[in-house]
Amino acid sequence: MAADRSRPLFLGLLPLPERQAITGALRTETTGGLVLLAAAVVALVWANSPWSGTYEQIRDFHFGIPALGLDLSVGHWTADGLLAIFFLVAGIELKRELVTGELRTPATAALPIIAAVCGMAAPAVLYAVTATAGGGSLDGWAVPMATDIAFALAVLAVLSTHLPAALRAFLLTLAVVDDLGAILIIAVFFTSDINYWALAGAFTGLVVFYLLQRLRVRGWWWYVPLGTAIWALMYNSGIHATVAGVAMGLILRTTRDQGEEASPASRVAHLMHPLSAGIAVPLFALFAAGVSISGAALGEVFTSPEPLGVVIGLLLGKTLGIFAGTYLAARFTRAQLNPDLAWADVLGLSVLAGIGFTVALLIGELAFPGTAVGEHVKAAVLVGSLIAATVASLLLRRRNTIYRRLCEEENLDQDADGIPDIYQRSSPSRIATAGRQNGQPA
Repeated sequence: MAADRSRPLFLGLLPLPERQAITGALRTETTGGLVLLAAAVVALVWANSPWSGTYEQIRDFHFGIPALGLDLSVGHWTADGLLAIFFLVAGIELKRELVTGELRTPATAALPIIAAVCGMAAPAVLYAVTATAGGGSLDGWAVPMATDIAFALAVLAVLSTHLPAALRAFLLTLAVVDDLGAILIIAVFFTSDINYWALAGAFTGLVVFYLLQRLRVRGWWWYVPLGTAIWALMYNSGIHATVAGVAMGLILRTTRDQGEEASPASRVAHLMHPLSAGIAVPLFALFAAGVSISGAALGEVFTSPEPLGVVIGLLLGKTLGIFAGTYLAARFTRAQLNPDLAWADVLGLSVLAGIGFTVALLIGELAFPGTAVGEHVKAAVLVGSLIAATVASLLLRRRNTIYRRLCEEENLDQDADGIPDIYQRSSPSRIATAGRQNGQPA
């Protein structure tokens, strides 16, 4: 079946520079996701072992600089400190998508943004309906909204699936928009009493950060102390400190000057991505995922309104929101689905997006701090993510033969020149359509 070149192609072959950038990012995320998965398992085993008291003592141990308002527990240091690194990398990835990726033009941005927004709205609505019907609290409405790209890729790595680059890129774009939505929600809805002096100091630091970028100032000795000060001021302002990370990520320059091998954003991402994926997020998971998995605790997940709303939001909300949003956006933009794929592939990705581990746990802690409901909500995030991973695995494995064929075709390089042969064929319609879709000459 030939593609209609008069219509934009959805999930078509990516332009080579975009594919190379995404492949590098996803490789690190996949490795980090496997470490994250291991950290979550360790947390669950430790918290439910005879040594659970030791786990709680370490998690609740306080250290820091009280005079600067930074006397935090180990759990809070991982959530407020280390996750700022995660959101710094997320901010860089968002900036890259906005400047050079799928989100840089309205035509290419419309479909993934609509899909992501629907994928955030539907879980929130289903949570609210479930919690209201059961007489529960609405405070956790944002918990099931975010997709954990690292955990999702870890699932794909364990399954040894061969998803084509376009499907992985679409999943990454959904997660990037999700992260932006999560940051906005955290900043707006989970802000305590604001210290305006500290907020002004953080804003001033961000202005200085921006000016240093504009003036092309280089050197970690400028940015590391300044970034640390911005983070500390943001924390003391009452706004969640992770907002500082994504703000700095968005400020970093993503375009190269003449003579530069890489932009500042690329250099920082190259340095910080392994730290984020391999240390920061797994340590957060280690001290956030340690919840009781007794029969009584698991029973609460499916009988109490708040955790049940989280499970329903992750499983049904994410699936219905992303799939329906994608389908309607494709119809609205007249986009034609890649003839090598099917809507069943989009359905599998929609279910996979129900894995909401890292950011969902963070928002759960903010929504129900130090309460029994909060522990049940954490358990619900784990259960919902596990079920979503299992169902998505079944759906995607059914199509793995097709994915393997497409991956082999995408990676075939018979002349060994480092460029896949599919990019060197004479006017293949998929490349032409993908080029127009991404604002490049066909």
